[in-house]
Amino acid sequence: MKWALYNILFALVYPFLLPGFLVRMLRRGGYAARMGDRFALYPKGLFDVGRGLFDSHRAYAPGPEGFVWVHAVSVGEVQVAGQFMREWRRIEPDVRFCFSTTSSTGWRMAEREVTERDALIYNPLDFPNFVKSAIRTVRPRAIVLTESEIWPNFIRAARRHGIPLYLINARVSDRSAPRYRLVRWWFGEVLASFTRIFAQSDLDRDRLVAAGAPEGRIEVTGSFKFDVAARNKAKERELRDWIGEGRILLGGSTWPGEDVALLKVYRELLNSPTQPASLKLVIAPRHFEKADAVEANIRAAGFACRRRSRERTAGNAAPGGESGDRPAVFLADTTGELMGLYGIADTVFVGKSLCAHGAQNMIEPCLCGKPTIVGPNTENFRPVMSDLLAANAIIQVRDEAELAQRIAACLADDGGLGVRAQEAVKRRRGVVARCVAGIREGNR
Repeated sequence: MKWALYNILFALVYPFLLPGFLVRMLRRGGYAARMGDRFALYPKGLFDVGRGLFDSHRAYAPGPEGFVWVHAVSVGEVQVAGQFMREWRRIEPDVRFCFSTTSSTGWRMAEREVTERDALIYNPLDFPNFVKSAIRTVRPRAIVLTESEIWPNFIRAARRHGIPLYLINARVSDRSAPRYRLVRWWFGEVLASFTRIFAQSDLDRDRLVAAGAPEGRIEVTGSFKFDVAARNKAKERELRDWIGEGRILLGGSTWPGEDVALLKVYRELLNSPTQPASLKLVIAPRHFEKADAVEANIRAAGFACRRRSRERTAGNAAPGGESGDRPAVFLADTTGELMGLYGIADTVFVGKSLCAHGAQNMIEPCLCGKPTIVGPNTENFRPVMSDLLAANAIIQVRDEAELAQRIAACLADDGGLGVRAQEAVKRRRGVVARCVAGIREGNR
């Protein structure tokens, strides 16, 4: 009865979502060519690449020659899935993946992770007939979902076909936890379908158990985010040439309002007799479409602006970071350079934590051994923050005033904070390898 109710509600709600879905399809492109994927209607021969032994007319029987079906949606989840697949390929080069996602953004990200041996598809709509047809077409040897991608009919169909089902980097947000508990009578059956769940933290495990997941099937491995970061020395040298000599205060992945706060702090530091005149401020906004607004804030604060996107193509202007008699603030508005900036910074503030909620990835500057400061709002990185705070490896401030104090103190003497941060991250690496090993062990 409860599953019939779910399917009726899904069928009633979906038509209201369809117009927005079609608008996104027209605006972003990419959906139309593979719209059939949503209904388990795939291009001819898509799953024949390298498969050989499969006959589309024989009865379903998952086996070691089949695809490992990996599903991810958001940019972060696709990165998690990519790490997972690269590690599995390292151990088993002949493995084949079927990568599914639900958005054109996820598709573009996923294209970087698949090889010619793999298949890339849009996930079927979560209706019984569509998911059943998709599973019988793909014939996966295992299904791996990421973080919080829990589709009830898809999961039930996998269980009925006897396919091992895994949830990696599992997390339950503050917002979702009470909802999951409220519908434990229904959600518990879904979670009990997983062969194994690899959770990010003890808190995530407890929330999953409260929602009905069998405690014996959950293993706390830590966050995949600890395995993402890697330094790029060549990029660091290139960025140092752009910025010039001097100490660097970096605002990484800042959100509106945080650039203004950093500009105030920077002005105070330049007026302080304890700070060198060569101190540089670099602001790297999270969304580059906001760069014009950030530049306006920089100029309104009385500073010149050195914008990376312009100088990268036109050649570095104003060597040494000065423009006339005004000190310059560096605006890093180019893709793929944030990790390089973390590598050369002296003190880092990580954004979306002071003037917005959720936070951005603070692991990357910590891995580089940099004193790292965040604001009070780090909900999206709760397990990571718990580990870093327990190791006294990160500073969390309450407001802008405390941010100014802590930045000044770190620039004067970080008290070994950067070293502790680097050690804390290195101790927690290896999560991906443990998850892959656990899943492969259960699939032999």
